[in-house]
Amino acid sequence: MYPALAIVLGVTAALMFGVASVADQHSTKLVRQRKALSPKIFLDLMRKPLWLASVGGTLLGFALQVLALKYGPLALVEPLLACGLIFAVLINSYLRRRFDPVLLGGVLGTAAGIAGFLIIANPSAGRTHVGFLTVLPLGAGLAAALTGCLTFAQRNARYRPLALALACGICYGVSAFLVKLVISDVGAGFTALFTDWPIYALAVVGPLGFLLNENAFQSGTLLAPVLSIITVCDPVISVALGWLWLGEGLSSSAAGIAGEILTLMLMAAGIVVIAHRAQHLVPR
Repeated sequence: MYPALAIVLGVTAALMFGVASVADQHSTKLVRQRKALSPKIFLDLMRKPLWLASVGGTLLGFALQVLALKYGPLALVEPLLACGLIFAVLINSYLRRRFDPVLLGGVLGTAAGIAGFLIIANPSAGRTHVGFLTVLPLGAGLAAALTGCLTFAQRNARYRPLALALACGICYGVSAFLVKLVISDVGAGFTALFTDWPIYALAVVGPLGFLLNENAFQSGTLLAPVLSIITVCDPVISVALGWLWLGEGLSSSAAGIAGEILTLMLMAAGIVVIAHRAQHLVPR
């Protein structure tokens, strides 16, 4: 493991995701609104150069995320990706020449929460392989959570984008967990890769998360609330999965656990401030 390299790659990936998210959300407003999970939205978006550019940025960010996960544990890399929201907000503020002091305070709170968690938790590597039967409860929980989110989205138009964003964040957190497992299989050779279950699970969960991402962005008026939910869910779920199924080490003392909880709450509070104050993110 090379934690310093993982940190550099993780922050760079977050930058790419932030840039891509701004372009992505703006491009979804240029096409007609579709029903949740309708793949027709991609046919509309493919005609928009801005969306194609956002896809390129997302792919680059994902490649950097994969490299970061190769050199560091989930609990180290995934919280860093929350910086994508920070980059997105700062980019939008710069483009509109509007800087809100309270908004910047939220940015600082988010950054401090991420840094504090990583310092206190001091994540360490765990296992890189999980048996199919062992992970079945995770699959059942994922299916139940997604079903609940989609049902709520269909019945509550007002909160539809938030429910879709929650489903997306769950998929992204699980996808990061699966990527970590796939990386291990790649290292063991292509035979191991295609005879093990993670690559096939990722082939389903990854695209599903991306589709939910597009629907959530299109359904919402603002970038920040949707991106905030996705940004919080991804690292929290990834850290939990890394701890539960991979045995990644976190600080286990009473003071350490309290510090981890408080710093994650600080990160979440910073994101809430950003979501509340970033009213200027309405696309023109």
